[in-house]
Parts: sequence; structure tokens; C-alpha cells
Amino acid sequence: MESPRALPSGLATALVFFASGAVLVLEIVALRLVGPYVGVTLQVSSSVIGISLAAIAYGTWLGGRLADRYDPRLLLAPALLLAAITTAVTLPLVRWGGEILRGGAAPAVLLLAALAVFLPAFLLSTITPLTVKLQLGDLRRTGEVVGRLSSFGTLGAITATLGTGFIFVAAMPSSWIVLTLAGLLAVAGFGLGWWLRRRHPEVALPGRSRTRAVLATVGLVGAGLGASAPTPCDVETAYHCARVDADSQKAGGRTLFLNSARHSYVDLNDPKHLEYAYVQWLGAIIDIQKSGGAPIDALHLGGGGFTVPEYVAATRPGSDQLVLELDGGLVDLDKRELGLTTGPQLRVRVGDARVGLSEQKDRAYDVVVGDAFGHLVVPWHLTTREMAADISRVLRDGGVYAQNVIDYPPDRFIRAELATVADVFPHVAVIAPKAALAGEIGANFVIVASRSPLPLAELRSHLDLVDEPVELVSGPALDTFIGHTRVLTDDYAPVDQLLAG
Repeated sequence: MESPRALPSGLATALVFFASGAVLVLEIVALRLVGPYVGVTLQVSSSVIGISLAAIAYGTWLGGRLADRYDPRLLLAPALLLAAITTAVTLPLVRWGGEILRGGAAPAVLLLAALAVFLPAFLLSTITPLTVKLQLGDLRRTGEVVGRLSSFGTLGAITATLGTGFIFVAAMPSSWIVLTLAGLLAVAGFGLGWWLRRRHPEVALPGRSRTRAVLATVGLVGAGLGASAPTPCDVETAYHCARVDADSQKAGGRTLFLNSARHSYVDLNDPKHLEYAYVQWLGAIIDIQKSGGAPIDALHLGGGGFTVPEYVAATRPGSDQLVLELDGGLVDLDKRELGLTTGPQLRVRVGDARVGLSEQKDRAYDVVVGDAFGHLVVPWHLTTREMAADISRVLRDGGVYAQNVIDYPPDRFIRAELATVADVFPHVAVIAPKAALAGEIGANFVIVASRSPLPLAELRSHLDLVDEPVELVSGPALDTFIGHTRVLTDDYAPVDQLLAG
């Protein structure tokens, strides 16, 4: 076959830049699409990245094979149009598939990641080798051509990564990012096809009008399905898929869901009401701090629905509180839907909890409450010995650290976290249901730690008042539960693997 005439260098460069960038947009958004169903763990991130790389590898290989067998000018526009269709169809595939594959099992994570990114990334990855073939008109310039297109492909990926992370995700919901990308791919495909037909009528596909009509119809159907696909979010923040449901049994009751898991319960009419058992345990710990309901200085690592800060404000008037919450969008949602009112005595710092903790003064707080762990999401850097040491630094003598942890049998994560906290604090106890300590069920565990002896008898009397029976374990019994578990550090904190069991 006679070598096809090259595309203009500018057009070829733009094609590779755009196609490579589109793959990275899909990869980043895929993490947000699958998160509500399988979490945002290391395994989920690894699965999305691995599936994306597999799609790039196979797409590049197939594109090279096709470029050698057919005129690439016949294939470029269809590749873009098919990528547009599969991008649009991603939304219904993930959202309906996610309801079926919900959970953290490895096969479900891999399959959902594949539904989110493989097909469009595979098709887009054929663009680069097809374009390279059209540019290789002179073998003496092979290195220059391949190097230039590879460079601009990488630049497209970098630009898309930064643009998506810093701009697109903050500006629009993930569904609109996907649908907008599908629209841009469709425009690019039709535009390129029109240009190629005008410049090279000899390579036009037979029956092209009917083909274009079919592709347009399928694309519109895919976009419609994507726009109408069920979504678990009322609000999509920079970090969470969030919604607030009203309690049909309680007039002021509101439940905050983050990534489809129940996270917080707020009674708009009674901030002293603590619905969930583990929050009642945290309330008991707060109740025994100081005497006579005196104000306390409290630091909260994670805000959620602000149930505990509001409880402190209601039961300890005059308390000074600082909440370190990563998600500013969640704070805004709490203000709109959950009655959160901030001010001089209840301040919010939006940003990473560990960074915010490092900026606090020594011996500044009576209580530090750590409740930044979600159902399937654990920020590993908040679990380490170095983090616990910094918490100890900001606690006054007699101050208490109360940390909520969620784990499932065989309870490897809670044991490791207890070992880690006990490596820093000389006095540690854990509150949990008996069945959870026996490894029979998954549950919340609340770690209580201090540099001073804990008032265990007083805490036990408060825990006897909560809705459900609960165990308070310390001393030799706690040492037996921890066993020889390795301490977590900044250099070694495989929390996702520990939770995976």
C-alpha cells in the first residue's frame, strides 16, 4: 500500500495531546465514580491505575497493528467517536453496576474499575500510534517525530491531571465532567472526519452518512443514560459523595451519608441527642473530663456532621473548640442542612488534619477527638506513631485522646492501631461491643489514651448508661488483645491491607 500522506504537524500534535489528556481525565474521575461503592482505598486506586495502564498498553498495541494494515486516516475519526460513546456509557455502567458490586471485595473493585475506564481509555490509546504512522513520511526523521508526539502526549496527560485535580473537580460534578468529555470527543471525531473527507476524499468510508447517524444515535442514548443514571449523591464535594436524609420517625433527625455509608446523625432540635453507639461512647469520655460541666478546650480531627462538637457546645457552654476538616464542601453542606453554626468558640479549619495538628500549640487541649475514618476510607497518615506523638504534644496533663476506629474480623487494623497508640501513651483502653472484641462482627472501636491514669471506674459508670452493652478493656486484657502486632509508622502503615483481612 502506498504510504499515506502525513497529517499537518500541528493537527497531529493536538490529536495526541488531546487523546492522552482525555485518558487521564477518565482515570482521575473514575476514582470518584467508583468511590461511593467500593471506597477510596489503596486497592481501589491501584485497580483504577492498573486498569488504565492495561487499556493504554492494549490500545497502543492494537493501534499500531491497525496502522500497519489499514490507512490510519480511515480509523482516527471512528476511534474518537467510539471513545465518545463509551465515555458517555461509563456513567450508567458504573452507577448501575456499582449497586450490584458494592463492597470492598477485590473482584468487585477490579470489575467496577474496568467498567469505569477501560473501554474509552483503550480506544483513545489507539490514537497515538495511528497518528505516528501518518507522520512517518521520512525515515530519517523517525526519532524526531516519535519523540515530539510522545512528548506532547505526556504533556497532555500532565495538563489533564492538574486541570482535573485543581479545576474541573472543584467546578462541576463528576457526571458533568464525563459527559462534557464525551461531547468534546464527539465534536473532535466529527470535526476530524469532516476535515479528512475534504482533504482526502479518496479514503472516505462507504455508507458514511448512515454510519454517522448510527454513531450519533448511540452517543445520544449513552449520554441520556448517563445523565439519568442513579446517583448516590445529593452533593458531590471535592472528597465525598454526600447526601442528607430526614428521619421519618423523628422531626429534627437528619442522617448524613458519605460515599453511601451512614456517617453522622444530627438532631436539629436536641444537640445533646447522640444516636449512634460509638458517638455515645465519645460523649461519655467527654462527660468525665473536668468536673461540674466546666468548659473544655477540644480539638476534633474530622468534622463529619459535627455531632460531637455540637454536643460539647451544648453540654459544656463556653468551651473552645477547633475542628480540622479536610472537606470544605462538607462544611458548607453541614451549614445548609444540619444547622451548623460556627463562631469564635466553634472554629473550623479546612485542610488536612495532620497538617492542622502540627500548627497547634503544645499542651493546648483537654480533649482530642479523632473521627476522620470513614466506612471504607482510612487516611493512613493519621494512624501512625508519629501522628499519635503529635497528639500527645498538644494534650495537657490529664488530657484524653479519643479515637474512633472501624474494623472487621480478624481485627488486624484495630490491634495495630492500639499497639501504635500504646507505644506513645502509657495509659490506653478500648471501648467496643463484646462480639467485636471476640472477632465475630465488624464494629466501631473507640480508643481512649492519656499520659495520666484514666478514670476507668468513672468511665465505666457512664458507659453503663448507653443504649447497648459495651466492654471497656484495659491492662493485661488489652495487652492480650493486641498481642505482638507491629506498630504503624510513617514508614510502614499498610492500613488498607490490614482492613482487607
